Amino acid sequence: MNRQLMVKYYDHPEPFRLEFGGEIKNLRIAYHTYGSLNERCDNVVWVCHALTANSDVQDWWPHTVEEGMFLDPSRYFIVCANFIGSPYGTTCPLSENPDTGQPYYADFPCYTIRDIVNAHRLLADALGIGVVHTLVGCSVGGFQAVEWAVMEPERFERLALMATDGIATPWTIAIDESQRMCIEADSTYGEPRPDAGAAGLAAARAIGLLSYRGPSGYNLTQCDSEEFPAKRRAVTYQRYQGEKLVKRFDAYSYHAILDSFDSHDVGRGRGGMYAALSNIKARTLVIGLTTDIVFPPTDMIALAARIPKAKYAEIHSPFGHDGFLVEYLQLNALMKPFMEQ
Repeated sequence: MNRQLMVKYYDHPEPFRLEFGGEIKNLRIAYHTYGSLNERCDNVVWVCHALTANSDVQDWWPHTVEEGMFLDPSRYFIVCANFIGSPYGTTCPLSENPDTGQPYYADFPCYTIRDIVNAHRLLADALGIGVVHTLVGCSVGGFQAVEWAVMEPERFERLALMATDGIATPWTIAIDESQRMCIEADSTYGEPRPDAGAAGLAAARAIGLLSYRGPSGYNLTQCDSEEFPAKRRAVTYQRYQGEKLVKRFDAYSYHAILDSFDSHDVGRGRGGMYAALSNIKARTLVIGLTTDIVFPPTDMIALAARIPKAKYAEIHSPFGHDGFLVEYLQLNALMKPFMEQ
């Protein structure tokens, strides 16, 4: 199956206004769908993807979009949209600025998680989607999901939040700033070319991975087989992962996404986070990961406590924040009963 042929596009006919001023002209949203909408139009599952993922859920979330799993395309109509600023088909810093005829690069307008959700809303309306059976968000995707559930509480019957929060905490912002510092330290960043800041992006990815996997994940998978190898396995792994991201991403988009990540505060303009979360009407499942150091279980338990009708569950994994991508059997055991209630 050619995944590239599966991608679809929605082109918004009007300028897209942004929360903090500015606009995006000719907004394009890339998205994937799996399965079919049933006659009652009540089987929609909307997935919000994480930082460097794309709209093809099968590509980045193994063993989830399969028959018998919680994203079963024979049962549900599954939708995932690539968010603003991500270089997988939706308008991003490498897209053409219609005012100049050249890519935006560093001139891409500032946007927020709330803007990303408003773009999702445009797509949902264009697809004729009303009530959503389940809204699923993991990590930065969870930022989008919790924002959307507050913004349109009547639209969602169920809400599944994994390894996320209602606000970007100082800890998560510090992780992002460390990565931005890497990109900005690359002297090529700012040059009008798509590969500018590539070395900085590789370093940023290496730093990000430390927080995603944590000590248990590294100590389990990156031990050396020799007493004194020529190159330590953990060293080559960090460099490999940095180079791997550079081949599929760009520094301008990564920097812009980190900025939007830091904007997340579901309580902004709504009387604070507690007041905002109390407006969620969807039956909610909050899933934490035992070794996640980005969104620790204590934070996830607190998030669940602030959402009406929310339940907390936990995945046991040595792989930290990335555990939601790895522990698909545990995840399925939690999600299937929740979605079938």
